Amino acid sequence: MQENRAHRTVAMVLFNDVLLLDVTGPMDAFAIANRFLPAERRYRLITLADGDGVVRGSCGLRVIADLRLEALPEAVDLLLVPGGPGAYDVALPGLEHWLTQAVRGAKRFGAICTGVFLLGRAGLLGGYRCTTHWNYVERLARAFPEAKVETEQIYVIDRCLITSGGITAGIDLALAVVAEDHGKALALEVAKVLLVARHRQGGQTPYGPLLAAVPRDDSPTARVQAYIVDHIDQPFTVRKMADLVAMSSRNFARTFQREVGITPLQYLQNARIDQARKVLEGSDLPLKVVAAQCGFGSDRHMRKVFCERIGMTPAQYRAQFGGG
Repeated sequence: MQENRAHRTVAMVLFNDVLLLDVTGPMDAFAIANRFLPAERRYRLITLADGDGVVRGSCGLRVIADLRLEALPEAVDLLLVPGGPGAYDVALPGLEHWLTQAVRGAKRFGAICTGVFLLGRAGLLGGYRCTTHWNYVERLARAFPEAKVETEQIYVIDRCLITSGGITAGIDLALAVVAEDHGKALALEVAKVLLVARHRQGGQTPYGPLLAAVPRDDSPTARVQAYIVDHIDQPFTVRKMADLVAMSSRNFARTFQREVGITPLQYLQNARIDQARKVLEGSDLPLKVVAAQCGFGSDRHMRKVFCERIGMTPAQYRAQFGGG
């Protein structure tokens, strides 16, 4: 833990089409921490923007930044970039150039959600571990192969860089910073005020599908993927999958992994988990029935797979995401 000292400055960069929850979530977490801190140790919270400082969020609300970009204080403890369409859909060359200079004076810097794309275009991700919203991790990895993109964590801290998953994960990021700056007890108090968990179960994995949309073309691997999803309750082996497309087991397994990126049996397990999650979200069927419908064989095996892959039991998943 870092040594406690006087005010720590947290600077948040604003731009048009920013997702305001990425801004207000972490900033309010720091502001609530200030309620518990003596005056001389509170966070100094500032916002910055280009031009006249007026920006329009992606929801349509307009906000006014405290300072122009060029007025960034010399000593900043944490420089944060929020996400939103303005971060990943359009280039902001002026802001990106400014970031390359601004981070030199910051002890730590980072991004909430898709704000990491701005850091990437500013050339600030090379060699760092980082993350973003689960729906954008593949796009991030393709765009910045020099970064070490992690797909499952709510937030990732790598030396002076801290990044988080989507939207409310900015609160998790802020709580991690508070814990590092002022101790875990204070971070827990802030979490209680915000009615959030100090540590979330399962990281980002429970929130997004394990598999992309099932292809429906006539290639051998696509035909097998579609057959698995359409007959998820059936038992499968690599041999059975290969027989569906008249290939040898060895050639099929090699071709499947090359084209899909995972082994046939990994695909099968992910497909079973995705289907089970849909059933758990939309029904109150007994877990034994869910396990049978999704090909797990037993609720005990389904529980084991969920704990290993999702980070929670099927019952916990239903409690968190079920409609009832």
